[in-house]
Amino acid sequence: GSVTDLLARITAKGLADALGQPVVVQNKAGAGGNIGAAEAAMAPADGYTLLLGPTSTNAINSSLYKDLKYHPLRDFAAISDIATVANVLVVNPDVPAKTVRELIALLHTKQYSYASTGNGGSMHLSGELFKSMTKTDILHVPYKGGGAALADLLPGRVQIMFCTLPLCLPHIQSGKLRALAITSSSRSTLLPEVPTVAEAGLPDYEVNGWFGVFAPAKVDPAIIKRLNVEVRKILKQPEVQQQLLAQGAVPDWSSSEQFTKFVKDEHDKWAKVIKTAGISVE
Repeated sequence: GSVTDLLARITAKGLADALGQPVVVQNKAGAGGNIGAAEAAMAPADGYTLLLGPTSTNAINSSLYKDLKYHPLRDFAAISDIATVANVLVVNPDVPAKTVRELIALLHTKQYSYASTGNGGSMHLSGELFKSMTKTDILHVPYKGGGAALADLLPGRVQIMFCTLPLCLPHIQSGKLRALAITSSSRSTLLPEVPTVAEAGLPDYEVNGWFGVFAPAKVDPAIIKRLNVEVRKILKQPEVQQQLLAQGAVPDWSSSEQFTKFVKDEHDKWAKVIKTAGISVE
């Protein structure tokens, strides 16, 4: 039921139709996605095992975990991105700040806490990048999932969250949370009146949670090219675009070469943030 699962099922159905054979989705949870990613990385390089990889497994975790059994840049061939999902900076309505600039000023006078769904995830690192760029000290409080984080954010036990848009959107619409900014480079069609963090006073800030399709590193380049073409066809289907946009996910496609460079840039970006913040996960 997660965004990762939804994207995997949409992609699997499209590939099954295009290739004329079943494509089965297997969810391998655990260790921040590392268990499933490692299994895919070590699979035979025949094109029959693919990974629907999010930012965490393919750009972040190699800088977080000391004993990772794969390396995202060495052990995978990047086929294509699928979609991006922005986080939204929200505050409990008791926080007096109504803009990002007001929040930054407030954080220089008083310490608040921000919730995430766990160490090293997109929500956590969105907060750490914000702290680093604003030179503020917000207390990170990790939770075991979005429901637990919201249970403390809504009554104000924690005050701030860099929340995935699908998770917090209903509470923003009901007025139980105040949205200050979107973390991505462009505004969301679901909250068009909410500026990006960069627009709201922090130039160069950008966090996009992204998802892409990967294969074991030594898969034949002809297979990579064929799968890239088919993914593009899937993402151009109007019903697929509607499914993704309804979940706050923006369809996104690029060539294998472009996506390979993008993943490398993301890996290097988050490695720097993680080192600066001194984050590690056992």
